[in-house]
Amino acid sequence: MSAANVQKLCETTREKLKFAIDKLELFLNENALPQLVTEQDEETTVFYQGFLSDLRHLLVFSEMSYEKLGVALRRASFDESFAQKALYNLYHYGVSNFFYPKNESYSEDGRYAYTGQDAIRFRKKPVRPARDIILDITKTYEELRDELSYYENDYLTEKRMQNQV
Repeated sequence: MSAANVQKLCETTREKLKFAIDKLELFLNENALPQLVTEQDEETTVFYQGFLSDLRHLLVFSEMSYEKLGVALRRASFDESFAQKALYNLYHYGVSNFFYPKNESYSEDGRYAYTGQDAIRFRKKPVRPARDIILDITKTYEELRDELSYYENDYLTEKRMQNQV
């Protein structure tokens, strides 16, 4: 991938991350465990504890990637290697954490992706704000996954070949 393409990808990726970060921050600033737990049972409490934990991790990974991409774009001369590593890390730590959250409060069901229905399935029926935040940012992370899928195999293969030569 040419340096110009990597730079453009960094710019568009950073814009998309900003959207997701803003949504996540707003949700996490306005919602805490007491606002989300409407049923006072242990299963519901554990579900929302895991849900909030996953969102906080996602926010941190997304913010770190946003900053690294900003550093790459602000440098006097564009460092393609640094930018590619930042994109690779975003794909593996940010995007992967969205689709495969540690606490598994939701997951992606690929069978629904082509039916026009939401592909995200929750382990337990969430309250409306929790459902809305995930559905609001799903499209952003789907786009990032599609655009950065190159970094799943090709980037690592390229790095391995450079080290062997």
